[in-house]
Amino acid sequence: MAGSRTQASYATAREAPGSFSSQLRPTTSHDGRLKPDFDTHAIIVGDDNTTTTEQRQAELQDQIEKETKIKIGSENLLEALNTKNAKNTSNQRLQVEEQLNISNKKLAQLKSGLAAEIQRAKEIKSPPAEAQSRLSYLFRRNLSRSPSRHLAKKEEDKDEETESPTFVLAEILKALETAGMQPEYYVERANALVDLFKRHPTLKFELAWSIFGIRMQTMLLSDSREVVAAAYRIMRHTFTDRKSLQIIRALHTDYLVILSLVKDSKAAVEREQALKFVRAFLDIKGGVEEISRSVVRILVAVAEHTDDRLRNIATLTLAEILVKKPSLLVESGGMGTLTDALGEGNYYAAESVGSAFVYLLDTPQRRRFFRSGHELEAPFAMFTDAGTAHSHLHEEKLKANAKVIASLLRSWSGFLSLCTNDFLAIRSLLISLEIPTPHVRNVLLELLFDILRIKPPSWSTSFLAGRRLTTYGRVTNLKNQAIQDDSGPSTDPTNKWNLLEHYVAMVLAAFLHAGLVPALLKAEEDPLSLALKRKTTLLLGEVLKMANELLPPSWSSELQVLPQLLRSAANFQAESRFVAIGTIYQVDSVNRTLYRSANTSNQPSKGITTGNDAASARQADQSKAQAAVQVDETTFRTMMVDTQVLGTVTFQKWRWDLIQTIIDGPLLNAKRLDEAIKGAKFVHRLLRFYQPLKYRFCEVKNTKPNQRYVRAGCALIRTLLQNPEGVRNLSDSKFIRQLAECLSHFDRMSGLTSDSPMFSVERLNETLTGGYFALLGALTKDLKGIQILERWRVLNMFYHIVELNDRDDLIKTLLSNMDYTLDGHLRIIVCKAMTSCSKEVRIFATRLLRKYATRPMQPTDSSSVAEWAIKSLVTQLYDPDVEVCEVAIKILEETCNQTESLEYVVKCRPALDHLGEIGAPLLLRFLSTSVGYHYLDGLNYITGEMDDWFLGRNDTYVALIEASMARALADIAEKPQTQLSYDDTPEHTEYGIVPPHFYRELTRTKEGCKLLKQKGHFDEFVANIRDFAMEKDDAELILKVKGCLWAVGNVGSMELGAPFLESSDVVKWIVKIAETSEVMSLRGTAFYVLGLISRSLHGQEILLEYGWDGVVNEAGEALGFCLPLDFRKLFSMTPWRAKSDDMSWKRKAEVKVAVSDSDAVNARILKLATDLGNTVLAKKAASDLSAIKAKRAPGFTKPAMFHKVMQILDAHHFRLPACRFVLDLFDKSVLPQIVLEEEEESEESESESDSRVLVEGEQSEESTDSESGEPGRANGVAKA
Repeated sequence: MAGSRTQASYATAREAPGSFSSQLRPTTSHDGRLKPDFDTHAIIVGDDNTTTTEQRQAELQDQIEKETKIKIGSENLLEALNTKNAKNTSNQRLQVEEQLNISNKKLAQLKSGLAAEIQRAKEIKSPPAEAQSRLSYLFRRNLSRSPSRHLAKKEEDKDEETESPTFVLAEILKALETAGMQPEYYVERANALVDLFKRHPTLKFELAWSIFGIRMQTMLLSDSREVVAAAYRIMRHTFTDRKSLQIIRALHTDYLVILSLVKDSKAAVEREQALKFVRAFLDIKGGVEEISRSVVRILVAVAEHTDDRLRNIATLTLAEILVKKPSLLVESGGMGTLTDALGEGNYYAAESVGSAFVYLLDTPQRRRFFRSGHELEAPFAMFTDAGTAHSHLHEEKLKANAKVIASLLRSWSGFLSLCTNDFLAIRSLLISLEIPTPHVRNVLLELLFDILRIKPPSWSTSFLAGRRLTTYGRVTNLKNQAIQDDSGPSTDPTNKWNLLEHYVAMVLAAFLHAGLVPALLKAEEDPLSLALKRKTTLLLGEVLKMANELLPPSWSSELQVLPQLLRSAANFQAESRFVAIGTIYQVDSVNRTLYRSANTSNQPSKGITTGNDAASARQADQSKAQAAVQVDETTFRTMMVDTQVLGTVTFQKWRWDLIQTIIDGPLLNAKRLDEAIKGAKFVHRLLRFYQPLKYRFCEVKNTKPNQRYVRAGCALIRTLLQNPEGVRNLSDSKFIRQLAECLSHFDRMSGLTSDSPMFSVERLNETLTGGYFALLGALTKDLKGIQILERWRVLNMFYHIVELNDRDDLIKTLLSNMDYTLDGHLRIIVCKAMTSCSKEVRIFATRLLRKYATRPMQPTDSSSVAEWAIKSLVTQLYDPDVEVCEVAIKILEETCNQTESLEYVVKCRPALDHLGEIGAPLLLRFLSTSVGYHYLDGLNYITGEMDDWFLGRNDTYVALIEASMARALADIAEKPQTQLSYDDTPEHTEYGIVPPHFYRELTRTKEGCKLLKQKGHFDEFVANIRDFAMEKDDAELILKVKGCLWAVGNVGSMELGAPFLESSDVVKWIVKIAETSEVMSLRGTAFYVLGLISRSLHGQEILLEYGWDGVVNEAGEALGFCLPLDFRKLFSMTPWRAKSDDMSWKRKAEVKVAVSDSDAVNARILKLATDLGNTVLAKKAASDLSAIKAKRAPGFTKPAMFHKVMQILDAHHFRLPACRFVLDLFDKSVLPQIVLEEEEESEESESESDSRVLVEGEQSEESTDSESGEPGRANGVAKA
């Protein structure tokens, strides 16, 4: 039976004969094991033989990140080896240095490759217009091929490009018409056709489907899996719009796709391309409407089959269908499959399923597709049932579900849904802390850290390892260190409004309301292990600290006293009092330590930072420095001898830590410095080490531990410049003279050259040669140092070095190490680099000015460094390259955080019209002062921009702020910067911050408030909110309400905007939206807007009238967090009624016709096929069908029966093996009749006696056939 063509099955088609190309690799290895999924991606060539430029960039960045970690690890190991005996670790040090050199070379290669790839991507995105350039652009797609193949096909590619694409298409289709060829013949033509569509995207609009469709049908009916896969691939590259999908579906592709997907794993290539074919429908606008229910049923069956290699991608496809057309998925029975994927912990991208569910929960219309409303609680089940499981696999599933729960709680829809039924889901999670299983509690504690966005302090690792808090030397100094670090650019905190912290405050309040603190205290009483007890203590301390900072006093005051612990500690009769006392001590100790490190955290604080702390810290540092300077002569000489500088010229034996101590301490004393210069020659020996022509310092490898030589050299120069004798010694030393000689090799005016210059590219990358510029930079910080540079004409050489066209690396190193605080030649040099060098150098030089432009202004000093930097940045706004302008705009926008700097920027009168949208944020900042307002008013900017925001920009603002919040809540880790020599990376983007809003900036001034009142825009916003507050269906109206809410909130956040709130009842409506709206995202917007209103004290008073309490710090300043006094109001949701998924009358009639037939045998077949979906009846039904198949029933050769069976599969839920089994019963000749529309009318005069004999034979031998049929296949269906 298996050998005949008429009995061949669709699901087990034989491998076609012939040897295939290397692209058609088998999916099984020699030992019979399945290869990984990624092997199948390379089988079909086209979009699989060449990766996209984004993928290549991602791969290069991953490799760079990996090599950077290796480099950092090697440097740390070297630093550790430096503290040990040099003799014992010499071999190990050599090995580490060798590895470090390899990593540096790899990093250089990878970075150059990444830069080339980025440039290639830019060229591909903007192809040249000329014919010759166009030709080279089209050939770039072959750059990723192997060189041999690229050269072999070069002439062929040229011939293809010179021909007409329509002619090439006709030739390929004609070649595909040839019958009887080997499979690789058709696959190669198919690949050529896909390449043609990629090179000429418009060609698919000119296809003659009457011819093209027949070719595709012929390929889809081939016996070769690779040919069928190639046909699927061709067709998905011809998709243009929904009409093209309808044409393709008319070729009966639904049946073909179903038959491909039900095949076993041997047809992996065909199944993968069939699934990609279906997924391509989702990329077309309205394409989901052309996906049939029967196809989705098969996808559900694939997603439910645990051993299927396509299970994950099928699940992802179902999630996308759920978002685009939820009714289709619900009717196809896919909700249960996605719910299982969400909660079972096996699906690798369960967060994507959670995102789809969250999207549906947002509005009442979509919410009705959930039957129970508890689908989001599926991931919680594994925690509540975790008492008996202890395996490693179970722990991994717990961690996967913890990620899903965290992702659900990072969206408004998910959070509000999980807080319904009196916080039932959250309570169950907290009760799970009582389960006496260590790994369960550990995962739960990590989950709570994640949900509450708690970043453990730097000392947490040591604390969890068991060290006492009092032993941390660094913790005590953290506060002083924070004060010292706070001397950077100051920013106006009113411009950094973090919505993320407001969201965290609400999440924290919900968990506290659900019993977080009692749950943690119970976990403290039964710690399971010392490490878990310490982690619980740390979490409890962080929770108390956050409650004090983020929540109103009515919340935090009840928590801080820990009444439950105090009662236990005061009960002298109970033994548990000792545990309670220990817990109180630990929590108190953690809290005190957290307070000492509070200034280093990102959380806002209710405390007040005064200048007294900074002054006392500076005074303490000065006293320590004075003590270090006052060293007697004997001690000083002993210290110099101990450094080994006077005893040996081998600098590796010198004690550099002691050298650094001497430079920073005793050498600041004039007497000690004179002795070190004239008497002991200590300074002379140090300067000789740094002389370039001694080739000692400049030959040292460029590693992190070796940077101590650069730090010591800079400190030595700073110390020498503070003493006249030191200045004289430094000026006359050979160190500066030789350094000037080495620099002159790059000065075209000097006439000096060298075959091996000191500052070559290799030396700068591999050795500490670049450290010489850091030493020169130390000289530029002092006027006396600049005079030394002028004496040796070093500054003249700088002018000429900046003019070099082929040494951007040298120019960047030079510019990044200089100090531009003093007015002089260096400022002219950096301005020259900003205007005349390459684009990369101009961007780099522009970024260098950030730290100078953001300094506080000095009104008394006309030549203030901040003023110079701002002037230079304003000049950069006219750079011909937009990227340079954009960098300057961002720095100027940050500069405008200070009122004095903002007024000075306005005074410079920058023209921003030519920059369009790029300059808009800076112009908005100008509105915040009267000077800027009048400047913009004179340009007629304000009225036009105001009308623009009123008519449309408000809606755009909604999309911007929601995307920023989604990105902030997603908590995607930033990749570490891989820039090693100098920092020219862009500034870190802050997400979750309220973007600048026109109406907020307008209401900062009285003139702006007056204009807003005259225009009447605020009243219009209030009217829209009042009219459409309870809107729940119209997406455009909901978006309009959100835009009006943000406008009102930004106006109300200003003290001058509070009268607008008082003059209307808009706050009442915003509170009503936050508490009763049926659109969850609209509730979230209202909640954030109430937070903005609470940023003004006047706004807090208004909110208090409506039952919302705001948060203030110890100085009485509003922090922008508020919560309702009746907390449950925020989470009250109207229950919804699930949408019925009952079939329509039309569908019921179709199914009724499908399961009936005038022929008794056919009716029996249809009845048994229906029973395959019943777990109880499946085994017997499969056995009976096998018996009928063995009798060669004519129904399995009739297209009409095939249609009826497909209707049954469409109407009911079947497992994948059952679908495969029932379709495998049909003769292989059926499908060509259907696809090629060669169906013949069934003859009713067909012999009824044969049917009668079959019926009688089936009845008489029913029991025998059930045992002797095909038990293996029947059992397989039953098990499924």
